[in-house]
Order: sequence, then structure tokens, then C-alpha cells
Amino acid sequence: MCGICCSVSFSAENFSKELKEDLLYNLMRRGPNISKQLSKSDGSYQCLFSGHVLHLRGVLTAQPLEDERGNVFLWNGEVFSGIKVEAEENDTQIMFNYLSSCEDESDILSLFSKVQGPWSFIYYQASSHYLWFGRDFFGRRSLLWHFSNLGKSFCLSSVGTQTSGVANEWQEIPASGVFRIDLKSTTITRCVVLKLYPWKYISRENIVEECVNSLTQISADLPAFVSVVLNEAKLFLEKPVVPLNMLLPQAPLETHCSSNASIPPTRETLQAFLADGHTKEVVQQFIHVLSVAVKRRILYLPRDENLAPNEVLKMCERKANVAILFSGGIDSMVIAALADCHIPLDEPIDLLNVAFMTEKKTIPTNCNKKRSKQKNHHEIPSEDFTKNVAATDDDSPYKQFSVPDRITGRAGLKELQVINPSRIWNFVEINVSLEELQELRRTQICHLIRPLDTVLDDSIGCAVWFASRGIGWLVTQDKVKSYQSSAKVVLTGIGADEQLAGYSRHRVRFQAHGLEGLNKEIMMELGRISSRNLGRDDRVISDHGKEARFPFLDENVVSLLNSLPVWEKANLTLPRGVGEKLILRLAAVELGLTASALLPKRAMQFGSRIAKIEKNDEKASDKCGRLQIIS
Repeated sequence: MCGICCSVSFSAENFSKELKEDLLYNLMRRGPNISKQLSKSDGSYQCLFSGHVLHLRGVLTAQPLEDERGNVFLWNGEVFSGIKVEAEENDTQIMFNYLSSCEDESDILSLFSKVQGPWSFIYYQASSHYLWFGRDFFGRRSLLWHFSNLGKSFCLSSVGTQTSGVANEWQEIPASGVFRIDLKSTTITRCVVLKLYPWKYISRENIVEECVNSLTQISADLPAFVSVVLNEAKLFLEKPVVPLNMLLPQAPLETHCSSNASIPPTRETLQAFLADGHTKEVVQQFIHVLSVAVKRRILYLPRDENLAPNEVLKMCERKANVAILFSGGIDSMVIAALADCHIPLDEPIDLLNVAFMTEKKTIPTNCNKKRSKQKNHHEIPSEDFTKNVAATDDDSPYKQFSVPDRITGRAGLKELQVINPSRIWNFVEINVSLEELQELRRTQICHLIRPLDTVLDDSIGCAVWFASRGIGWLVTQDKVKSYQSSAKVVLTGIGADEQLAGYSRHRVRFQAHGLEGLNKEIMMELGRISSRNLGRDDRVISDHGKEARFPFLDENVVSLLNSLPVWEKANLTLPRGVGEKLILRLAAVELGLTASALLPKRAMQFGSRIAKIEKNDEKASDKCGRLQIIS
């Protein structure tokens, strides 16, 4: 994970060899391990490249990289497959080596078409004065652009700033393909022309599907001096996943389930589906592909076994390298169960569970008796202690944090402890008061969520920020101790609902328009996930010097799910808790999970109760005034 930035000026008086302090600060929070800046000037334009690295893989490598020809590369990504990167190698250096050997633009596009994993990049070609940049197909890594001064300057950056000027100055770069700017030409015309190389799907016969937002749609929010055009050579990137299977069944779906809505579904309800040989085979295939996706996302991390003998920690003091955003729901439970298969047995796994205060309670003065502070863990200031104290049970005075996700999270923890009692499962109770939410939204979170600006973005963005920060409490039978997660990798379940009809709107669409309508809804969900979710979540999680990883959006997982007919993924004739995300529930049963396999979908903003902590009369799609606050 990195914070990358390129500031370009076409006017000498506007060029600064230093980034603005607030932008530099935000970039460094993303990449706290090493920072570097590099200036390039051609007389008619000046570029300032700034790179800030979170070290996770291979040799610590400062960015930006520059080769002997003056080419410059900034990389914020992970190569999980497609291009060979050995365990001890740094993928930034490998990518730059390949780029430096590219002879023309088709070679560059071929390279990025091969990469499987999340990425955003900025690449300066000195000889041609081209600046290339873009995000991966799903937009799993944030990249913003900001055009100013009537075409005299622009900036590309992983994260924006809190600005007091014109609203929406920073905008997300669409994950529509790779863009290219001719810097030399721009200095002459004073117009910025963005050449787009879009994603396309290639069949054996011909090009059958193109994935590019309308050029007019991309241009709509840009200044008048900026235009977006398709590249003249009509070159493109090869789409990394197969198209969605739109096939419809020839006969009505079998339910394998009682039609009596008053009878709650049971684990046996799901096991009845697995009695069918074909269904079981498909579920096993799904488990395998998802398991490999999880494994790729937890390999190559610096672990204690790489330390010298005198540095090795005792098992009880070993730190978690991987954390999971954990509600106890089906998505996070399956990820946790699969992570358990691949993470060394003596390494803890952090389960990050966030709750927002639902009501004020008086905290008794004798509440500290059973608490002890743990060495080497985060010390929470005493004045914040009562605001963040963990709820140990529903009868405790800390019931204000006993939100739905806390209850299902604790239940999920017990299931995981049954599956693997030898593992240390750190269930981190992260409790947030209204005062802390309002203060940190204003000073730290607001600019990370923007340019997204709805009530829903505010709720999810803030909840994910506090959860991924990982500061909370470990609650055991005899004590409560303060804790801060040290894990640099945070796994999230995003992408499961979008692909497997997990949202209530999927059921509404199915009831109105059948399986054909459901297919179209799923296609739309996946198509907009880059602009609706992923850039925001990347900025929010990375603000803690951590990297978000999305197993459900692994290219092979998406291709498998896209290849299946919709009724093998979900069956919305069945009740909630069974029909939505059916294939994932069947996988959970195969993995040994119990009650969690039947939990209905509950949105994070409701499960954590952040949606209820301030205003209750807002719609999710409303513009959120709280995000307009300028620090």
C-alpha cells in the first residue's frame, strides 16, 4: 500500500517543489515506512512526484522509481497473480522493470491487462512526454484528480485534502481504463486532453463486451478545458473477468425448503441442497477459488519466523498480521474460517467489531476492578476510558454498545473457537461515542470519504474508519484489557452482496422483474462498485497505514461467480437468511459454520448502529451536511 501523488504545472510561477502540508500529511499516513519526492522539468512543464510506502512485501523500496532514461513510476498495488513475483521480490520494482522494457503503448496495455490484484499507478514516459495513470478494473485502489487554475496545473493523488474553496475539487478517477496525457501538447494548447484506453472483453470470435463509462459522463464533472477522448488507435485493456451469465432457467426453481413462512430455516435446510451432487460440486469449486484468493492476500507478510532467534516473541505475545472487519455475519465468518486455514497456527487473528453508543448510561465508579492493562498494547487515555469501555454482557451497565453486530460478532467468535480452539482469536470490541465520532469525522475522516457525500457514505465511511483503526478492548472471562491491532492487512467482505444478491433491493427487483431483472441488478452493482464503495473504503482504511484486501473481488472468484447461472448463486423464492447469497451459505455449512450460515443480511450502518446515533430522519441517498464541515 502506498500514497502516490503527481503534481503537474504548466506555469513556472505556479510550480512548487513541495506539496501542500495537508496533502503531504494525508499521503504519509497511507505510507508511513518511507517517503521520497522527485521533480522533473522540461522547461514548458514541471512535475513533482511524491511516494509514501507501507512496506508489506519483499525489499523495502522507496518510490518514485526512476530509470536511466528518466522514466518515473509510482505504484500503489499488489500483484497477486498474472505476473511472476517471487516471495522475496518487490512488485513495484518488478512492474517498473517490465514498463521500462515496453516498446510501445500496446506493450504497456498488455502488461496492465495481465496483472491480477488491486492497483493504481502513475507512469511518466520522459521521451514522449506522456503521463499514464489509472486504476484496476474494480477500482480497488483510490486515485483522484484535481484540475485548477484554468489549465495551468493539475494533480493526481491517492487521497485529497480538506479544502475551503470550491466544493468537489477532488474527484475520483473512473475505473474505466487507463488514461494518458501528452504534457508537451498541453503546454501548447492549454487544453488537457485525456486519452482513454478502455477495458474490453475479448471472446474467441470477436469483441463482445466493452466496459467504458460514457465519455460524456466522465467529462461532465470536469472543467471546460479538460476533455476525454478514446485513443486514436482504438487500443484497449483486456477485461480480467468473464461476462455475467444471463441465462434463465427452462423450468421453475426447486426450493428444497418448506413453503411455510412461519417455520424458521435450519442448518438442515441448507444441507438439503448439498445432497444434490451438482450443487455440492459447484459449492466445493467456489470454496476452493475463494480459499486461494484469501491465501494470496495473507502470504508474503513479514512474520515472526523471519526474525533472528533473539527477536522471536513468545507465543502469548505474538502479534496478529491479519485483521478482519468482523460482524459475525456470513461474509466475515467465511473469510475468517478460510484465513484460519492459511495463517500459521500460532499467529493470532484480529476480529475487528465496531459499535456506536446507542444511549447514555452512568458508569459505576467500581468498574475498573476486573481490568488490567496489557503490556505492549495501546494505552487509552483515562478520560476516554468510560466512553470506550467494553460491554461484557447484555445485563452490564455497558449495554449501550450491545448493538446487533456486537451480539452476532460474539456468537461468531464462539463458532470460530469451536472450529479451531487452538487459534488465538482476538475479538476486538471497538466502542465509539457520539462525541468521538463527531470530533474525528471533522478532523480526520471527512476528507477521506469525499468526494462521495451522501448519508450512506458518511455512515459506512466512519464505521469502517473506526473499525480498521483497531483500537478497542479484548474481553475475556476474567478481565478487559485495552488493545490496538498491529495488523497491516485488513480483509473485508465487500463484493459478496453485490454478486450474490445480498441486498434487499435485489429481492425487490426479483419480485418485480424476475430472474432477468435480478441479473441486470447484479450487473449494475458490480459495474458501479468502484465509484460507490471501493475508492472510499481504500482511503478510509489506508489512513491508518493499513491495506484493505478484498477476497470476494479476486478476479478468479468474480469470473467463477459470473460464469454461474444466477439460480446457483441465489434463490430469492426462499426466505431471508437462506435465499440471498445461497452459495455462500452452503459454503459456510461445508466449512463447519453453524448459526452464522443462516443470518439474514444486515447493513453495517444498522448493525453497528451508526445510522441511529445522530439523525434518524435522513435517507441514505441524501447529501450529508456533516461531510461539508471544514477543519
